Amino acid sequence: MLKSTVLIVLSIITFIGSAATLDAFEKPAPDFVLTDVSGNEITLNKLKGKVIFLNFWATWCGPCRHEIPDFVEFYKQYKSRGIEIIGISVDKSAQKVKEFMDMHNINYPVVMATNEIMGDYKPGRYIPTTIIIDSMGHIVEKKVGIMDKETLEGYYQEFSK
Repeated sequence: MLKSTVLIVLSIITFIGSAATLDAFEKPAPDFVLTDVSGNEITLNKLKGKVIFLNFWATWCGPCRHEIPDFVEFYKQYKSRGIEIIGISVDKSAQKVKEFMDMHNINYPVVMATNEIMGDYKPGRYIPTTIIIDSMGHIVEKKVGIMDKETLEGYYQEFSK
């Protein structure tokens, strides 16, 4: 009797947890209008149909620095196939970010983090964190930690359908 009660309770908890997770990913990604460090406006609505990688990072973050070459290479190879990467720097100085971008040949747009984007996307306290939005405009994944090119390619294959 006790064993079956425990199994039922665990099943209910698992179901509720799964439903909560699905709910979070079935909602459309919050729209945003951001200006990159070069002064160009980026709007989520204009990116519909693409798989979008929102990469929260900083110039002083070692793991962030480690993953940037893979993001650069992935963007170079897949930009024309319907992906977009938006770097979201949590640094304080846009000038420092621009200099870092030039030094590391960052080829994708980078914006400065705002309270709104942090509140809407809730990347958490650890960077790097990458939030993936599928081609239908839904948040489908949140990855805390370093992303490599193979992982980025896997996400693209999975969520570009």
